[in-house]
Amino acid sequence: MTIENTEELILNMGPQHPSMHGLFRMVVNLEGETVTKIEPKLGYLHRGMEKLAESRTYAQFIPYTDRLDYLASPHNNWAYVQTVEKLMGVEIPERAEYLRVIFGELARIASHQVCIASTALDMAGWSAWSYAFRDRERICDMYEMTAGSRLTVNIMRIGGIIEPPAEFWPALKSFLNDTPEMIEEYNGIFFGNEIAQGRLKSVGILSKELAENLSITGPVLRASGVNYDVRKAEPYSIYDRFDFNVPVRYGCDSYDRTIIRLDEIVESIKIIKQAVRDIPEGPVMAKVPKVIKPPVGEVYHRVENPKGELGFYIVSDGTTKPARVRIRPATFINLQMLPIVCLGWKIQDVVAIFATLDAVLGEVDK
Repeated sequence: MTIENTEELILNMGPQHPSMHGLFRMVVNLEGETVTKIEPKLGYLHRGMEKLAESRTYAQFIPYTDRLDYLASPHNNWAYVQTVEKLMGVEIPERAEYLRVIFGELARIASHQVCIASTALDMAGWSAWSYAFRDRERICDMYEMTAGSRLTVNIMRIGGIIEPPAEFWPALKSFLNDTPEMIEEYNGIFFGNEIAQGRLKSVGILSKELAENLSITGPVLRASGVNYDVRKAEPYSIYDRFDFNVPVRYGCDSYDRTIIRLDEIVESIKIIKQAVRDIPEGPVMAKVPKVIKPPVGEVYHRVENPKGELGFYIVSDGTTKPARVRIRPATFINLQMLPIVCLGWKIQDVVAIFATLDAVLGEVDK
């Protein structure tokens, strides 16, 4: 039966919608259930982070960075303090570098677990969601014993990092020992599930050419066949000391954008094990002035956070507060693909495609 002359439906999704992953809103034009146009509407979580940075001292702004990508707050801390250290010419102790890598990769694992869980949940996969969140809780426990918080984890300092307590190391070892079983469970309950594969494979194709033209970064880019990772392309901290691979997949679809997170969890575990093996004793803080006044100048520094390239641009006028701060958030750039890639798909497919972007609106809106 063919239905002709159907009226176009304009559907508002968000900012309060269970599949929108935060205060994201999009206006969707539909013919039946087929998407003909999408208009993303951003700004519902805008808090003026960059202007807040300019009205705070360099050290006072560190806790604000936790509220950007709040699912991987140590990465935001890390990117910001490294940018300030680059501006000041500060060299941090060896032990602090190793601890930063350990916490950075734990944050990557935790963030990817949320992405896998959320993608499953958006397709009504409650069981798969519970497995990933169960395992993430163990990382949150390690956060809590170190920083006293489980989500907005403020552990980086300009010149170093907080030293984790003694009980952190047995918890970390236990977690690392259990990861092979954890990965096997994810493969069995979600990635090997025929419903999940049917909903994700060959859906939402993001070609290599389009991904590069839109400046997409992170797992979304690498799932479209582009071998690019800031940790390899422009090594920062001590990443050049570790043996790890950059996972790349070539399906360009929603399935590869999800399962590549599991590939990256495997590599993060590999990095953490090497860091635990090689970490030296010693101080975790460099000698930095109590009142931080970087020299006049400007600097840009970027890191590979779980969503892609996160960069900070800071202009110093020689005072205790930055003259200008600009944040380059990965997810904000990655969202450009949504109105293009979703065209022609059903509305339920759009929910799955959006989930594979792993958007965190705290980073998008700032």
